[in-house]
Amino acid sequence: MPRRILVADDQTDILQALRLLLGDAGFDTDLVTSTDGAIDRVTRQPYDLVLMDLNYSRDTTSGREGLDLLDRVHSHDGTLPVVVMTGWGTIETAVEAMRRGARSFVQKPWDDATLVDVVRREVEDGAASRRRDAGLAREHDDALQIQRALLPSAMPALDGCTLAARWMPALGLGGDCYDFLRYAPHRIGISIADVIGKGLPAALLMSTLQAAVRAFANDSAAPHAVATSVNRLMCRSIAPGKFVTFCYAIVDLHARTLSYSNAGHFPPILLRANGEVDRLTTSGMVLGIAPDGTYGTGTLELAAGDRLVLFTDGITEAMSPTVEEFGDERLINIVRAHRREPPDRLAEIVTGAVAQWTGGAPQDDATLIVMAVD
Repeated sequence: MPRRILVADDQTDILQALRLLLGDAGFDTDLVTSTDGAIDRVTRQPYDLVLMDLNYSRDTTSGREGLDLLDRVHSHDGTLPVVVMTGWGTIETAVEAMRRGARSFVQKPWDDATLVDVVRREVEDGAASRRRDAGLAREHDDALQIQRALLPSAMPALDGCTLAARWMPALGLGGDCYDFLRYAPHRIGISIADVIGKGLPAALLMSTLQAAVRAFANDSAAPHAVATSVNRLMCRSIAPGKFVTFCYAIVDLHARTLSYSNAGHFPPILLRANGEVDRLTTSGMVLGIAPDGTYGTGTLELAAGDRLVLFTDGITEAMSPTVEEFGDERLINIVRAHRREPPDRLAEIVTGAVAQWTGGAPQDDATLIVMAVD
């Protein structure tokens, strides 16, 4: 199939000359004389390249109309190659066009052979890039499905508490993970972790961590023993300069106890029914740094009305448009103000507040677990 080119220029004689030139080179061309006409065509049918002038009004030499058109084209399709041309071109205009995503710059009057070579090169490079992007998108979707399958598919049913969780990767794939390990109707293990980094590398390491926790955690394993075993494995699996923060807790609703080991993770919040706060403080260094690292187990008593909130740094370090962190204190205040809400509703309130804080543009993976003690 011939490659399809959209040519935009306000001069009809130039359009006809380009139709003949590109037609002889084996391209199909559509011609438009305005920026609105170009956008109309681009939104209604696919093209392999846009060849566009930068000036469309008489006596206009700034290139502003063309630069705005370039932005509009790429807002519709960021992968569509664009080659810009102008008879009043300057280095500054060319730099600005390239900065905004133009693939090449051609100055009028053009050399026929050069222009055809530029168009052919950019069309082929664009097609190859789209094929790569499509392949990567399929791989990304497959990886995301696998990652989601590793996370709990439903909240476990327990005697004496209710659970809720939210997992929000910043790039589709993420390095946050959490898990629930139900040992008895009244006893459960809860893990949360944050792998340094984002995207596919973090997701791969997350899957290793998840498998390790499930391999080493059982009803008789103390939290510090689980952290120690997982750390040794991660030290063999993780790249230099990387690490994982991790917290593992066992909740026993008959004994009304919570035992935990915290490997450098943000201290989870245990909000009491009266509004007071206890923290699951760090009891050892992050995972993946030292294979002989040691960890401790802490124990807290549980009472009716308590709320346990575990989270990753994507919650407290979420940035506002004015570059201000959401912060630990703001999270505690929200949880305290809504502590009588059921876990699912409380999780929705917290994540909604974070989304509003960032303006809907999260910078990091974020995970939240809420447990309410009956």
